[in-house]
Amino acid sequence: MLDALLDPWRDPLGLRALAEVLLLGATGGALGCWIVFYRLAYSAESLAHALLPGLVVAALVGAPLVLGGAAGLLVAAVAVAVAGRLPAIGHDTAVAVVVTALLGLGALLALSPETPARLQELLFGDVLGVSDADLVLAGALGAVVLGALAVLHHTLLVVGFDRASAPALGRAPLAVDVALGVLVALAILVAVQGLGNLLVVAVLVGPAAAARHVTRRVPAMMGAAVAIAIGSGIAGLYASFYLDTAGGASIAGALVLAYAAARAAGVVVRA
Repeated sequence: MLDALLDPWRDPLGLRALAEVLLLGATGGALGCWIVFYRLAYSAESLAHALLPGLVVAALVGAPLVLGGAAGLLVAAVAVAVAGRLPAIGHDTAVAVVVTALLGLGALLALSPETPARLQELLFGDVLGVSDADLVLAGALGAVVLGALAVLHHTLLVVGFDRASAPALGRAPLAVDVALGVLVALAILVAVQGLGNLLVVAVLVGPAAAARHVTRRVPAMMGAAVAIAIGSGIAGLYASFYLDTAGGASIAGALVLAYAAARAAGVVVRA
């Protein structure tokens, strides 16, 4: 039994994947609570999908993926902001058009003859393929996100629960929205190499959405979200090891199961 529990972590690939899951769980679980509170799930998904062209270009020219992802996020954020100001078709429709266009452009670029092998990892991630440098970068970005959340905690509470009264309390909702958007972008950069362009939103929304069903206070929700994210990540790695399934997809599947269990538990408690 002990061997079965330890076997996935005997290899350096497994240990690095475990470290990546711990980083993703801590960052995504904590930030995800504010994404849920501020109803930014669609925005987070949009940014994650829209950065695909940047990732593909970075892969084509041999640049670090994180640089391509950062450039892609910048272009996506500007395009979404501009499109959202078009009143003729509505904010959500404009954003959907931009995201679809950028995702399609990324897929088109991926058809280039020069495209490196296994580019599908940009879509679905390769948590077992992270390097020591990837971990250091993810750790640094994660520390920035968690540190900023600690500093902004009270401000995020004030604006999130009473946006109308926030200016009277010395809080600027627009500045908070911008800061939260930057943190979401950084978290996407942390998670995209492990979970990929299409699955990154799972770790940013799933744990927090699950925790909201079983907790009532913000600190408890954040703690539960981090625990759910890390637990689901480890469960996904075990499934990947023993069932020979893709690591990112296995983690996303575990997060879905965790959400279903939390929702069922919440229904039972309320009943």
